[in-house]
Amino acid sequence: MFEEKMRFELSVNGRKRVVYAHPSMTLLEVLRDELNLTGTKRGCDDSNCGVCTVLLDGKAVKSCTMFIPQAAGHEVTTIEGLEGENGLHPLQQAFIDHFAVQCGYCTPGMILTAKAILDENPNATEDDIREGLHGNLCRCTGYKKIVEAIEAVRDGDYGDYASEWREVR
Repeated sequence: MFEEKMRFELSVNGRKRVVYAHPSMTLLEVLRDELNLTGTKRGCDDSNCGVCTVLLDGKAVKSCTMFIPQAAGHEVTTIEGLEGENGLHPLQQAFIDHFAVQCGYCTPGMILTAKAILDENPNATEDDIREGLHGNLCRCTGYKKIVEAIEAVRDGDYGDYASEWREVR
């Protein structure tokens, strides 16, 4: 197998990054192994569980099946990139406050998916939220607390999401 690494440029959490990786490496592998961003979790390796979800140009994607050449030239946001100067992102805080975190393994992917849902539709209904979370598995919470946390952010319990938090700070 051809093992020579290639140079790829991408923006990760608002910072331009250059990585040297084999083109067959996934975005997940590069984030965890090359950039040491371990908040992005490895689960099923076939896009079924959602624990590897990151934002690519603001859209939720499964990083376990995206090859690094596909991400090159794009903006990647991981869970580490959500926290701003004023502390945790409202979704991160809401997940804590609403006990939407149990084992925590799915939490980064859930939060990033929730961000994509609210960025696309700040007035998402409960059904919209549940549909948007399709493909993100949680084996602990039963989703009720996760949906409640997202709804609390949507409803303004953590500030005006639409005007204050749509863009990653």
